[in-house]
Amino acid sequence: MPLPPRTRGSLRATRRSVLAATVLGATAPIGIGIGMAVRSSSDGGDAAPTPHRSPDMRTAAPTGTWAASGPQPRTEESVVQIVAHPDDDLFFINPEVGQSLRSGRPLTTVYLTSGESNGVNGPRKGTFRGMPRPARDQRKYAKARQNGIRAAYAEMVTGRQEHPWQRSVIPTAGGGQAELDTLQGYPHINLVWTLLHEAGSILGDRPHSLHGLWDGRVGVLGSQLAHGGAVTRDFSYTKEQLVQTLTGYLERFRPTQVRMQNPTPGRLDRNLKCSDHQDHRFGARFVQQALARYAASGVGPHFTVQTYLGYFNGGLPPALDPESGASKARTLETYSWSYTSRNVCGDPAGCGDRKVAADPKPRWSHSIHHAGESGADWLLAGKDDSLWAFAVLDGRIAHWHRPGGKGARWTAGKWTGPVLQEETGIDTGVRPVALPDGRIAAFGTRTLFGDHPADYRREVGFIVQDAPGRAFGSWQSLDSPELSDEVGTNDIGSPAVVVHEDGTMSVFVRDSTHRLSARVQQQDGTWTPWRDHGGEAVHGDPVAATDRAGRAYVLAATPRSVLAWIQDRPGADVRGPLATGIAATTLPLTVRRDDDGVRVFHRTPGSGNVRSTRLRADGLTPSAEPRGARRASTSHTSAALADLGGEGGYGPVSVTADDWGGVLLAARTATGDVATAWGTSGTARNTPEWNHTGVLPAGAPSSAPLASGGVVLTMLGLDSRLYWTHATRGGGRLAPWRAVETRTAARSKA
Repeated sequence: MPLPPRTRGSLRATRRSVLAATVLGATAPIGIGIGMAVRSSSDGGDAAPTPHRSPDMRTAAPTGTWAASGPQPRTEESVVQIVAHPDDDLFFINPEVGQSLRSGRPLTTVYLTSGESNGVNGPRKGTFRGMPRPARDQRKYAKARQNGIRAAYAEMVTGRQEHPWQRSVIPTAGGGQAELDTLQGYPHINLVWTLLHEAGSILGDRPHSLHGLWDGRVGVLGSQLAHGGAVTRDFSYTKEQLVQTLTGYLERFRPTQVRMQNPTPGRLDRNLKCSDHQDHRFGARFVQQALARYAASGVGPHFTVQTYLGYFNGGLPPALDPESGASKARTLETYSWSYTSRNVCGDPAGCGDRKVAADPKPRWSHSIHHAGESGADWLLAGKDDSLWAFAVLDGRIAHWHRPGGKGARWTAGKWTGPVLQEETGIDTGVRPVALPDGRIAAFGTRTLFGDHPADYRREVGFIVQDAPGRAFGSWQSLDSPELSDEVGTNDIGSPAVVVHEDGTMSVFVRDSTHRLSARVQQQDGTWTPWRDHGGEAVHGDPVAATDRAGRAYVLAATPRSVLAWIQDRPGADVRGPLATGIAATTLPLTVRRDDDGVRVFHRTPGSGNVRSTRLRADGLTPSAEPRGARRASTSHTSAALADLGGEGGYGPVSVTADDWGGVLLAARTATGDVATAWGTSGTARNTPEWNHTGVLPAGAPSSAPLASGGVVLTMLGLDSRLYWTHATRGGGRLAPWRAVETRTAARSKA
């Protein structure tokens, strides 16, 4: 990884103001936050839970289990990570790498290129810690990076970077060879070295690269072997052979989640240059093609996909708590062979990547940001307590359904699904909404390849039920606010949707200019063209909610603050961007109706603590946030801010109130699993007590209130199965988590 330039609802009408009597208190005026208190253990519930004590997954855990944390659902995940260079996983996917390794579940990391750069294992200028500048040798530098990766993975699992690996050669489906490394004693942990030539430049014109192969500027891309490596025969791949090779990896390791780099990283505002390395971008597009082919074969289990920001991650607020950031930094120190001249690996090629050691990039080591978020609003509950959950499996919109009923009928109800839509290429981040006539619509974005590389594009669209409770119709495209892939790399966010009282909808996305764009549905069902609604440096996906008066709020985070847009009634002009006074967040937001306004839930940079802020439309002022401002004013919202604590972590927060004054919170933790907490109205001195679940999620959890009272909470596990629990009496204890059994017959509509 060469050094970059600096960057910078539910279906039913709610019977109460969702959070007014809980987080704030029913009579609290604007600007007064009452906070959250812990519901006592004497309150009613469905089943007494076993408190889950979290193991310290930031240190080595050779057993790879949660044995000390109590009963938990059995999961069967298998994670495959595919990145362009050795260390892209450590900089941009970790701490999720370590979380998976320490869970004891299978994990395979695939490196597309050897990352040979200029062949000098040291800083581009000067010396490293007084040592002489090494000679240029691309094979030795590639080997040194391999040694650093092996040491880092071994240390995360066993605590010993010298732990041995079994190394072998495997044939690839594309006709070449790859090196397969398996951690000795841990046959479920693998590294795969594809050994292709890297571009050798972040943005420079290098036809002999993944970029050139994608564009057709070269017919084949050659190998770059490592010094003393297991593979000794050079080879080359055509574009088709590389896709075959990647598809073969997927067939071999059968993932339930695939982690990859961002295929549409966007451009920098200051100079319009692409914000990420060309190998990251085009390597990810090859992965997309392989995933589509693998999914179409139907030979493996269902899988989810998560993409990660690359270089631009360092220009955003740090998402990790200090301990997690320090742990990630220690892993990078091991990889980079930073603080020792001792040849710990016994290899004359070197034991790590000293280019990285010369510039450790703390901005990356203390953060992680997903390039596409599922958000916390993918579960809907109907008036009869029926449930609908949505996700993207195998690149297709999937849904699960649980019929409604009262009392024992509801308890005995069975989930069906997942049922997959026919359309392929759907990106992570589906947002379902309930329509006034009882139907459901689900919005998202879709990637389309076309017959030529220039045809690559993404579009916004949706599916909608033919009638309440019936099947969903075909994908309806809303096109895209983007002009072309060349202009903005198709860098658009997940959509936020407002459903108006008259049944029309407005769809908002963050576009590649980092502003808010929208299309509005008319009374006759047609849609207006995409319209720019402004904003500066919007990098978070927008979220939306309506208040009791029917005003629509759309919120989106910048690196410095949160901006708001208001639509006072259906058909009215959208006002904004408006300043909220919320200081920097870690981007993902959750918003809920709250009396005469809304309440925003967000994460605190550098700690992961969950916070909430109350907003009211008439308290917002036009945004004067200039480009380059360091932070926004918090004067008019600081008193409305409530710190709800948490267990570290990052990502969206699930929030649902029941009918008895309870608020159920659920969020990803620093150790990677989901933790839950009950809160009630109380004093600001009290914060909820968070309890771990022990299940590593794919995305954020989602919850919904039941018409009969209580709440339901769901999460999608890394095994691509839906897990759920519920409390049917006010703020009661959660029932044991259960997995929804996958029904093979429901795999596809096609």
